[in-house]
Amino acid sequence: MNPRPDTDPHDEPVIAVRGLTKSYGGRRVVDHLDLEVHAGEVVGLIGANGAGKTTSVEILQGLRRQDSGEARVLGLDPHRDADRLRQLVGSQLQSSGLPDRLRVGEAVRLFAGPRATDADRLLEQFGLAHRRRYPFAGMSGGERQRLFLVLALLNRPRLVVLDELTQGLDPAARRDVWEAVAQLRDGGTTVLLVTHELAEAAALCERVVAMGDGRVLDQGTPHELVARHGGGVVVAFTEQARSDAERAAALQQLNGLPGVTGVTREGDQLVVRGGRAVIAHVGAWLLTTGRPVPPDLRVHVPSLEDALLTLLDTPTTVKDAA
Repeated sequence: MNPRPDTDPHDEPVIAVRGLTKSYGGRRVVDHLDLEVHAGEVVGLIGANGAGKTTSVEILQGLRRQDSGEARVLGLDPHRDADRLRQLVGSQLQSSGLPDRLRVGEAVRLFAGPRATDADRLLEQFGLAHRRRYPFAGMSGGERQRLFLVLALLNRPRLVVLDELTQGLDPAARRDVWEAVAQLRDGGTTVLLVTHELAEAAALCERVVAMGDGRVLDQGTPHELVARHGGGVVVAFTEQARSDAERAAALQQLNGLPGVTGVTREGDQLVVRGGRAVIAHVGAWLLTTGRPVPPDLRVHVPSLEDALLTLLDTPTTVKDAA
């Protein structure tokens, strides 16, 4: 693996993984994984269920042992140095939970270690100061996840690992948790976020690593992955032409617009594909040709989901995770 272009090659990465493998029952769930995360980054691991994301982060935290390969977290071996590492890493795992009757204040005191920061400040920061005496069972989903963030940050970790942080939350609770993670990002905390919520990865991560079958398929900023694998913009609308000549002219004119890579007729609809500028050029064409704006005009802009689906459909595309 080569260091990122903007990274000092002498700076040790927070996470360094090389050739990591793990199998269960003869099935390899992590397959020669290479990964680096540097200080201050917010990196997302994305992929379908079973891609090996959770197993990978469990190995990084010393909860599982790899079959082969090397893993270093903050310069430590996660298995051999697990006790030391637990003092430096804050985590919220997919299976996180607390006893129903445990109160917020009690949970904070229970998890606080020698390095614990100001718990009152953290509770205030994440909107839980008024919930100190609330039992875990009486908290909403969003409040629970914010509490897990407080506990993950309580001992001033150098790295925070978050696994499916917003799974099962309603939109309002998800927004609250996103805002909390954004505070970590803006404060310079190194975060490894494991998620299958691609809108979450696009909103929070400066870099995403797409995984499939335990391997890195590609990585980059969300924008870079969309640009490489998301496909073009699609503008579709019902054709208004009344004659074959008008239809032929419309096809010719649309094909000649800047940025258009193709125009097809699908039933009664015209489908125009190309770069993002196509949206503006098709709109201008409708106006200058005197056509009314079609009531069924539809625009699809490629997303991180489109990029991931393309990557998963081309399993031979494997990129170095440097």
